[in-house]
Amino acid sequence: QVQLVESGGGLVQAGGSLRLSCAASGSIFSSYTMNWYRQAPGKQRELVATITRGEGTDYADSVKGRFTISRDNAKNTVYLQMNSLKPEDTAVYRCSVVVRGISYWGQGTQVTVSS
Repeated sequence: QVQLVESGGGLVQAGGSLRLSCAASGSIFSSYTMNWYRQAPGKQRELVATITRGEGTDYADSVKGRFTISRDNAKNTVYLQMNSLKPEDTAVYRCSVVVRGISYWGQGTQVTVSS
């Protein structure tokens, strides 16, 4: 059983920054690729950023150059640093991991960017 708990969301003005955290339970954290997704009302879920166990990263085009994903294996935590936020970044952000073919999700954290 894997548990993921996100934190760090909130309300921020356009151009501001937030850092999201996702704390994972268990000792498997360092072995798996971690993902951040987001979903805005009425829109499909979007894969925002990915970090592999070797710390390779990938980003959606919409956030490249503004968001940075990182991980701290000692703390079983993955981060999403979000800079230059835009109103269109408003969404619920959730972290996710696939372990042995099973997808695990956190409960999500709301990010709201005001114009």
